[in-house]
Amino acid sequence: MTIDDLVRQLGQHGYIADRGLATTLFLLLRLRRPLLIEGHAGVGKTESAKVLASMLQTELIRLQCYEGLDVNSAIYEWNYQKQLLAIKIQEGTSASVEEKEKHVFGPEFLLKRPLLRAITAEHASPVLLIDEIDRADEEFEAFLLEVLSDFQISIPEMQTIRATHIPYVILTSNRTRELSDALKRRCLYQWIDYPDPEKELQIVLTKMPEIEKNLAAQIVQFIQQLRGKNLTKPPGVAETLDWAAALLALGTESLTPAAVEETLGCVLKSNEDIARVQIEGIQAILSH
Repeated sequence: MTIDDLVRQLGQHGYIADRGLATTLFLLLRLRRPLLIEGHAGVGKTESAKVLASMLQTELIRLQCYEGLDVNSAIYEWNYQKQLLAIKIQEGTSASVEEKEKHVFGPEFLLKRPLLRAITAEHASPVLLIDEIDRADEEFEAFLLEVLSDFQISIPEMQTIRATHIPYVILTSNRTRELSDALKRRCLYQWIDYPDPEKELQIVLTKMPEIEKNLAAQIVQFIQQLRGKNLTKPPGVAETLDWAAALLALGTESLTPAAVEETLGCVLKSNEDIARVQIEGIQAILSH
C-alpha cells in the first residue's frame, strides 16, 4: 500500500486527510511507532484513530485521559471481591500460604483496563487510542514509557506481559500542557491545523452528502471568518458538521442573519464569544 492508496482508503471511510497526515499514518502502520497527534479541539484527531481501526477492520481500544488517571484505571487492577471469595473457598484446605497467594494473583483475577487489553489482544493488532494525553498528570506519562518503548507491562504479582500483537498506538493532545520529551521521543508526530476552505467544504460534503453545496459553502465561509476573530474557543470541524446538521434539521436553505442567530449555540460554546460576534454584527460577518 502506498501513501496515495492510504489517502484514498481514508477517504472511502469518510476521512479527508492531507498527504502530511497520511504519511505519518503510513509510517505508523509500517514502523509500528506510536503517533502523537496535536491540534486544536475538533479538528479530527480522535476521528483519525476511529477511521484507522475501521479501515484495518480491527478493534479500537480507547483510553480517555483525565486529571488523576492512575494505573488502576488505565492498565489493570485486581478483582478483590473474587479474590476474597477464592480465599474463603480455600480455607481449611491443605494448600500452603504461597500456593494460596499464587492462586489469587492468577490471570483469572485480573481486570484488564485499556492498556493491558491492547497489549494482550489475541487475534490481531488493535488500534490503541490514548485520547487527550495532555489532560493526564505528568506522573501518568511515566506509566506509558514502558508500554510505548517495549510494548510490555510489568505486573509485580505475576510477571512482565509482552504484546502478542503490537498495537497501533495513536495519542492525541490539545496542548493544554507541554508533554515530556521522553514521551515525545517515543512517538512520530503530526500537527493537525484547521482546514482551509476547500478542504473543509470537501469534509462537509463527504460527511453530509444530502446538503446543498451552496449552503455548505456558506457555512464554511462563516466558520472560516469566525476563526479569524480571536475567539476564546474557535469552532473546529466538529462544530462545522454539528451546525450543518442543525441547519438541515431546521430546513434552512440559505444562511441568513436570522438562521445564524437562532443556531449560534451550535457553533460557539462560550457566552463571551457569542456576545463578541453579536456586537460585531452577524450580517457584517456574512458579507465578507
